[in-house]
Parts: sequence; C-alpha cells; structure tokens
Amino acid sequence: MIFKLLADLIVIIHFIWIVFLVFGVFAGRRHRFIKFIHISGLTFALMLQVFGWYCPLTYLEVWLREQHDPTRAYAGSYIIHYLETMIYIEVDRWVVGILTIVLFGMTIWIYHRWRRV
Repeated sequence: MIFKLLADLIVIIHFIWIVFLVFGVFAGRRHRFIKFIHISGLTFALMLQVFGWYCPLTYLEVWLREQHDPTRAYAGSYIIHYLETMIYIEVDRWVVGILTIVLFGMTIWIYHRWRRV
C-alpha cells in the first residue's frame, strides 16, 4: 500500500513540476532563486528532449508501481489517472521537443526583456 501511495505522490509532484516549468516565469521574474530553479529545470527538460531521455520521476513512479503490484497494469486512483493522462500525453516526441524549445525560448526572452524594463 505504501508503494501505491508513494507512486501517486510522485505523479502529483510530477504534475506540479510541469506546471512550474510552464508558468514559473511569472514567479521567477520577482525572485532570483525561483528564476534560477526555473531556468535550471527548463534546461534539464530541454536536455531530456534533445537526448531522448525520460524524466527521473517517470522511472521512480514506474518502479514504485511495480513494487506495489507487478501484475496490475494500472494501480492508480481516479484523480491520478487523469493527472497521468495530462503528464504522459500521447503525441509524437518531436512535438514535445518543439514545445519544449518554444517554452525555453519564450522564458529566456521574457526574463531578458523584464530585466531591461
């Protein structure tokens, strides 16, 4: 049971991390530490796309689910199911790569522009 709860917690953390990467620029423009974490996270996400790696949170979630019950194909709750659907969307890898590059570029542009204003 503990592995299932931990896996669900990882899915929630993963979702929050993705939301932070998309919208963190708004908090990052006011706080230098958040800006550093945000740009570092976006750089890591870009590296994941360039090198074709998977997020470590994905590996951790899969491992925790396997520890809970290796025979079950899906062991999540209703809410976790929909969070996972949003996190692991079914699109081509190149689409995610392009969106990551666009997000990275827009974020750098916003940080640079607000710094000069």
